[in-house]
Amino acid sequence: MSAIYFVSLGCPKNQVDTELMLGQVEAAGHKLVKEPEGADVIVVNTCAFIDAAKEESVDTILEMAQYKGKAGKLVVTGCLAQRYADDLAKDIPEIDHILGSADFQSLAKALAPVAGVTLPSGKKKKKALPVIQVSETPTYIYDHESPRKRIGAMHSAYVKIAEGCDRPCSFCIIPKLRGPQRSRTIEDVVAEAHSLAAGGARELNLIAQDLTRYGWDQGSSPASRQTLAQLLRALGKVDVDWIRLHYTFPSAFDDELIDAIASEPKVVKYIDVPLQHISDPMLKRMRRGHSSRVTRELVKTLRARIDNLVLRTTFIVGHPGETPEEFDELCAFVADSKFDRAGAFTYSVEPGTTSAMLPHRVPEDVMAERQQKLMEIQRAISRERHEAMVGKEIEVLVDGVSSESEYLLEGRWYGQAPGIDGVTYLADGQVPSGSLVRARVTQASDYDLAATLELAP
Repeated sequence: MSAIYFVSLGCPKNQVDTELMLGQVEAAGHKLVKEPEGADVIVVNTCAFIDAAKEESVDTILEMAQYKGKAGKLVVTGCLAQRYADDLAKDIPEIDHILGSADFQSLAKALAPVAGVTLPSGKKKKKALPVIQVSETPTYIYDHESPRKRIGAMHSAYVKIAEGCDRPCSFCIIPKLRGPQRSRTIEDVVAEAHSLAAGGARELNLIAQDLTRYGWDQGSSPASRQTLAQLLRALGKVDVDWIRLHYTFPSAFDDELIDAIASEPKVVKYIDVPLQHISDPMLKRMRRGHSSRVTRELVKTLRARIDNLVLRTTFIVGHPGETPEEFDELCAFVADSKFDRAGAFTYSVEPGTTSAMLPHRVPEDVMAERQQKLMEIQRAISRERHEAMVGKEIEVLVDGVSSESEYLLEGRWYGQAPGIDGVTYLADGQVPSGSLVRARVTQASDYDLAATLELAP
């Protein structure tokens, strides 16, 4: 059996895929190693969402190719493999196998010894597996019985409740990389959640390309579909503390879902809803399928009906055709809305998308200036929000000893999602990772908090 080294790049959805591959090869009897030196096989799970992610993926593949021994293998999978399989095979001959975004379930087969075929003469001839194994339209979605080996903190787990996307957003390549939407059943997701809880998970982070369209692909009529609200109520019976929603879409919220978020005690009052823009002409160019009015009404409704809501969003600046007036409208919206969390991306040209063919490109330097200006507005809001928390008691999920100091712990209150929202530094005590503790906020910065542990005597 082989010694295998993994590199996982990109988003949490990619992390889940990596964990599934780890479980698959371990179940097949292979050994997992922590360093590339001496590995028989190196697997790179890539990202291709924006230019920076593509560059990181290519650089990593080239770096890992240097560790490949004469008898070793280099396997590339994920979104970059799905999109650029032919180019990768041509330009990086060190790659032995290229598996698409939904073809990683074939990894164990790709690592198996090369099979032999019998020739008419009776001699054996080795039959090599094809270098490229990429489904034109991805259809695979894992289930709770799929082997999975967790990486990262055991107390915080990602649960991919659906794969793919059916939305026509003009700037996004994800539907071509991940295929159409396909949802898991409530029963299957809950079964996995129970398993994760038994393994130590206290926080479940629900992810998908489009969380709020969960179940829409399961039936021809609304009555025949399972819904995200139904899933949340079912997960509320699992023995975890926090259930968090990522990647929701603004026009897909309904009363049932809002009520479930508001009333389910384990569903943290945190919603990640990428809005992308507020100007109606820009929303139309982006093919978002809703208006500025829908966005503004949603923000107002969510805050009115969900107590203590933390609202996170992202925006794209510099999309083709974005005028100074439209950008100013976006800045005014962010300043007025006072989101708890907000990020801004500069537009990235994605060949094969509608936006890539649009005229009136915004210069790179202008995009960078707009991003900086928008984030300066948001930074002031974030600091104001955090300063208002000084002196208050909060509940914190402890992630471990802080990288800043061995005398501090590091954790997150429910308004801080793992990996994207900053952290809470904890002083005056030590507790194990995964503990849920009370703490009093003592200091605030733009993105992080400092607090003192409120330990029982």
